[in-house]
Amino acid sequence: MKVKYAILADIHANYEALKAVLADAEKKRVTHFVCLGDVVGYNANPVECLEEIRALKCPVVRGNHDHYCAIDTELEGFHPIAADVVAWTRQQLSQEQRDYLAGLSYVDRVETFTIVHSTLDTPEMWGYVFDKLEADASFAYQTSSLCFYGHTHVPLAFEKTDRVRVGLYSKIRIMLGRKYMINVGSVGQPRDGDPRAAYVTFDMFNNEVELHRVAYEFRITQKKIRDAGLPERVASRLSLGR
Repeated sequence: MKVKYAILADIHANYEALKAVLADAEKKRVTHFVCLGDVVGYNANPVECLEEIRALKCPVVRGNHDHYCAIDTELEGFHPIAADVVAWTRQQLSQEQRDYLAGLSYVDRVETFTIVHSTLDTPEMWGYVFDKLEADASFAYQTSSLCFYGHTHVPLAFEKTDRVRVGLYSKIRIMLGRKYMINVGSVGQPRDGDPRAAYVTFDMFNNEVELHRVAYEFRITQKKIRDAGLPERVASRLSLGR
């Protein structure tokens, strides 16, 4: 059987986006799933999204929203809007669900590749990888040729040979003797100007990574956010991909 992974990140309690991505992955004959964290936070269906991911029985690493929704601690460094949603999400999750999130690892190895939510050098600090210097710091800790990450909500690929290169991508062939750190974008809250949900597939037979965009009914998600009394900014940004 040819192994084909779907790599999902930053679902952020957006049930409509998650269901659309899972349906698209089925059409693309995905055989396995991986989740790079931030299953919850921002949007209005944390329970449904968490249980959907758990039902996949796939590897999952911890995101910063997963972390802070799981434990009762001060939300230092959080944007006030994000902090409001974290406080609300804590009330929606059961203790068992919070314990599950708290038990997730920061980094994991899946077959030949590595998964992390933020950075490999200090994953518990929730740093961002936007530029070559930040990527190079993670490459120093990367023991596999390929690492998938999330957190920035922007699909971006870094390649390291004698130096680090960076760029947007649609499809990448993984070559021997090189290292790759690939951001898979966000299922539930894209921030690259494209409101469609983003995820990637990794075809292990062909050693090929491909970015996919999936339209979903974001207006339903927006209504749920407003009905829950969550911040308007959380709803309005979904139609902008910002």
